[in-house]
Amino acid sequence: MCAMGSLSIWHWVVVAVIVMLLFGRGKVSELMGDVAKGIKAFKKGMAEDDETPPKPQQPPVATMPSEPVRTIPHQAEPGHAPAQPATDRRVS
Repeated sequence: MCAMGSLSIWHWVVVAVIVMLLFGRGKVSELMGDVAKGIKAFKKGMAEDDETPPKPQQPPVATMPSEPVRTIPHQAEPGHAPAQPATDRRVS
């Protein structure tokens, strides 16, 4: 006598026969082949992740210019007086 809710081997055989009748033998084998390919691809992807160690990140290197930067002093245009520094002027 079977308890309610438990499935025996005969229940699974009946389910398998119904599935074979509905989908046909070729469709079921094709589906199982696709499942197997998916599992293999998943395992391969997991193995590739384990094989490649993460590259250590290097801080950016500051580079010096090949020649020092030269500044050109400002020259006043002919006919113009050189600029005077701003002074604090207060109007009384």
